[in-house]
Amino acid sequence: MKLTVKDMQGKDQGEVEVKFPLVEGGKGTQAVQDTVAAFRAAQRMGTACTKNVGEVAGTNKKPWRQKGTGRARAGSFQSPLWRGGGVVFGPRPRDFSKKTNRSTKRLALRKALSERLKAGDVMVIEDIQLASGKTKEFLGVLRALQVEGTALIVGHNADMKLRLASRNVSRVELTTGEEVNTYQVLCSDKVLFTRSAFETLAQRLIEE
Repeated sequence: MKLTVKDMQGKDQGEVEVKFPLVEGGKGTQAVQDTVAAFRAAQRMGTACTKNVGEVAGTNKKPWRQKGTGRARAGSFQSPLWRGGGVVFGPRPRDFSKKTNRSTKRLALRKALSERLKAGDVMVIEDIQLASGKTKEFLGVLRALQVEGTALIVGHNADMKLRLASRNVSRVELTTGEEVNTYQVLCSDKVLFTRSAFETLAQRLIEE
């Protein structure tokens, strides 16, 4: 499979070959589900915390004597039945992350990228070299490439001008060929690669 390479004005600049094998049929669907679930779980902070009876500030004094008052017996101001008391079985700090092995992640990324390639949602650009870090210039490039809706741009890690120009555009996410993951590939309407970033990703996806 080959993809047309365009420049920043949207003109054709040749072709690039997809070097990694595409995933056909239903293979890899479960890997995608597991990988995305693990990614989303890892984003959870897991910092929710409540105080139990032993942690609530208070005294060990009995609220009132056991008998003779006409009220129900009570032994602690920190009782879960009382306002301001401890919480029974409340949330505690925890780690929500799930383990996903390397082969599963690679299969999931290949599957996700294969589906986006078949749908025509992947575009390869020769390079994105901005004269300045102006958002206006960056938006002009998107218009020339006819990119509408959300977009994932996979480029160079050290391209500071591109990062400055794209950070104010909420519908655009920027990453690199070394860091792009399955969740990012699936979330955007369009996926834009620079030629070098696409080749870097292809090396990651070639089966060992």
